[in-house]
Amino acid sequence: MESRFRVLFLMTTAIGLSGCAATKNLFGWGEPAARSSLSEPPGQVIDPEVERREIKEPAIDREDFEIGAFAGLMNIEDFGTDLVYGVRFAYHVTEGFFVEATAGHSRAGLTSFEVLSGGARLISDSERDLYYYNLNVGYNVLPGEVFIGEGRAYNTSLYLIAGLGSTEFAGDDRFTVNVGLGYRFLLTDSIALHVDFRDHLYDIDLLGEEKTAHNPEGHIGFTVFF
Repeated sequence: MESRFRVLFLMTTAIGLSGCAATKNLFGWGEPAARSSLSEPPGQVIDPEVERREIKEPAIDREDFEIGAFAGLMNIEDFGTDLVYGVRFAYHVTEGFFVEATAGHSRAGLTSFEVLSGGARLISDSERDLYYYNLNVGYNVLPGEVFIGEGRAYNTSLYLIAGLGSTEFAGDDRFTVNVGLGYRFLLTDSIALHVDFRDHLYDIDLLGEEKTAHNPEGHIGFTVFF
């Protein structure tokens, strides 16, 4: 009987102590250090102060104009192939479209008839000089970049071009249509290398009947943007 009372007494004491502890926490009777640590906000770790920099925007030159010279070969139909050279001037209207004016010179050789005849000439020596003047419209169809070495890139563009003009040849001014394509390789911000292939078409009747002559041309040139 006495052992039962001891067990009952110990159980009652344990329940009372746990109740007191719960009551302290319920009514805010806990330790002051614990209450202060929960009520105070945590300190700020990162200082948001950022030093602002002054940025100066560069004055970028649009460089819409392009001027240069070229040299290559032209095949004058029925008169052989000879050196061609000239100048070009272009204005870039947009990043895609540009207009171009070109002037070139070449010289015609002898036709097969003149060679076989031994002395007959279809045209005089002064009439063998060929001059052309064209006004063209071009479009950059494949702009891109070429990487040479490590960390060095060059802007490039493949373009189509076509236009109208006039050709002075064989003592007459001939209405001319020209079409072609070219490749532009920018060596620097203002200097470009061009590789062009074009065909000049005009009507001619020196050999007895009128036909459309095709004068293909290939040339290499350099231009400067300004």
